[in-house]
Amino acid sequence: MSKRILLAEDDCNLGTLLKNYLIAKNYETTLCMTGKSALEAFLAGSFDLCILDIMMPEIDGITLALEIRKADPVIPIIFLTAKNQEEDVIEGFRSGADDYITKPFSMEELIYRIEAILRRISVHTTGNDDEIYQIGEYTFDNKRQILEFKDQVISLTTKESELLELLCRHKNEVLERNYALRSIWIDDNYFNARSMDVYITRLRKYLKKDPSVRILNIHGKGYRLIC
Repeated sequence: MSKRILLAEDDCNLGTLLKNYLIAKNYETTLCMTGKSALEAFLAGSFDLCILDIMMPEIDGITLALEIRKADPVIPIIFLTAKNQEEDVIEGFRSGADDYITKPFSMEELIYRIEAILRRISVHTTGNDDEIYQIGEYTFDNKRQILEFKDQVISLTTKESELLELLCRHKNEVLERNYALRSIWIDDNYFNARSMDVYITRLRKYLKKDPSVRILNIHGKGYRLIC
C-alpha cells in the first residue's frame, strides 16, 4: 500500500516538482501552498509522513508542526527549508521534527531520508519487541510509545520512544553517542547530534517527577540512564 505524504510548500514550481517526484516513487502526495490549508488537510485526512517548509504564508512551518503534533504526537515530520543557521535547525527539532533538510537538496537524498524514517517506524511498530520498562516510578510501554507516571500518561514521538528504549536497554551503563545517532538518525553528523541533545532534554523533562531517575552526560562518550 502506498504511503501518504502531506507536502506543505509555498513555492509552486518546487512544490509541483516534489509532488510529481514523490508520486513517481509511489507515495500518495497532497500538496498545500499555505500553512493553513496544510493544517486543514492534515486534520481532514490520514497521512503517514509530513514534509513542511518553514517559511509558509498564513501559518509558518514551526507553528504548523506544533499543531500537527497536538493532533498526532507520533507522525514523522521532515522540515524542508532554506533556513540553515544552527538556531533555526534547533528550533525545528524542538518543534518536533524528525529530520531537517536544507535547500538546495537532491531528490535522491529526500527519498532516502523518507525511506529511512518509515523503515524505522515499521520496525518499531511491527516488531516483536513489546517490552515494558520500569524506570523508577515510571512505566514505559515501548510498543504503545507511552510513558506513565501514576495517573499521568505522556504520548511519545517515535524518536523519543526509540531513544528512551536505547537508554533503557543500557540502563546504568553508557549509551555511546555515535551508536545512538547511527541507530536512530542513521547519520552521526553535527545537526543530528544537536537534534539528539534536544530529545535528551525532552526526556529529562518527562522524567523529572521522580528524583531518583536521571540521564547523565558522560563527557566524550554519551549518556547514562540512572534509576
